[in-house]
Amino acid sequence: MPSEKVVLSIVIPVFNEAEMLPRLFQELDRVRAGTLRGHGPLEIVLVDDGSTDASWSLISARCQRDLACIGVKLSRNFGHQLALVAGLETARGDVIVSMDADLQDPPEVISEMLAAHHQGYDVVYATRAARGKESWGKRVSARFFYFAIEKLSGVPIPRNTGDFRLMSRRALAELTKLRESHRFLRGLVPWIGFPQTQIFYDRGDRTGGQTHYPWHKMLRLAVDGIASMSQAPLRLAYAVSLMLFAVFVGYILYVFIKHLVGGAELVPGWTSIMSAITIFGTIQLLLLGLFGEYLGRVYEQVKHRPLYVVQEIRRAAKEGNAATVIASTGQLTPLTLQ
Repeated sequence: MPSEKVVLSIVIPVFNEAEMLPRLFQELDRVRAGTLRGHGPLEIVLVDDGSTDASWSLISARCQRDLACIGVKLSRNFGHQLALVAGLETARGDVIVSMDADLQDPPEVISEMLAAHHQGYDVVYATRAARGKESWGKRVSARFFYFAIEKLSGVPIPRNTGDFRLMSRRALAELTKLRESHRFLRGLVPWIGFPQTQIFYDRGDRTGGQTHYPWHKMLRLAVDGIASMSQAPLRLAYAVSLMLFAVFVGYILYVFIKHLVGGAELVPGWTSIMSAITIFGTIQLLLLGLFGEYLGRVYEQVKHRPLYVVQEIRRAAKEGNAATVIASTGQLTPLTLQ
């Protein structure tokens, strides 16, 4: 019902989740008929992030028969964070909940998030009390990453939280004003402020399909998070340069004094020369790479490209016929279909 006021929007990015989508729809139907039944009209925004399997076909079929569903198909794979942004900017609800499609974020927790929101909080994080069968390495690296980024950025980022969160309309309005090309929503949402709180839940294990966050994507997300939230690495580069300069000056003074006192020859050996060249050359390349990372982000930002491109938006019309809107934009206003 396009003209009806939407109270709750549930935003779900989808990438190659054809195996999980039927179970997801079943769980969403269950909570809609149960704990979410008395919370007013809701919509479910499913964003297909360039899937290569049958995910879009399943989303389209769902949207044809369910007035509450909106399908957004991106023109290619833009990544989880930008797919999530596309869904958030499509959502029309007074309250917006984002979650993943793998059911590790249980939909029944949404009612607890709504209860916290009704106490006056604009942002409610779903925090993992238990992380399922995640490996020891992933647990330790996640703990270290969130500790480091909080200290570097000065923004308090809740630990053990992902993108399973609730936001009020005014909080989302401020978030959509931020147009960084490299998004780290887990840091940007705390940055906007407003009253925020946490509720705790036990995170389940993936019951089907494969994870879409292998180590290299996790590392990329970590780099995006640190680079977008802090200038500390640049300041660290200056500190390292000054420290190495002090070491170099100290070595020169040592050799000079030793020559005056003991008459030692100033001609260094081959090992000393090659060690110095290798160490200083490696550090210089490392610092140049660090500067290049920030410079590349500035270059991408000043081009003002859209964050994402929408190929198709699909939802059911009142008569039961599918209504399709073709779009080509990087920033969606709240969706209205005729």
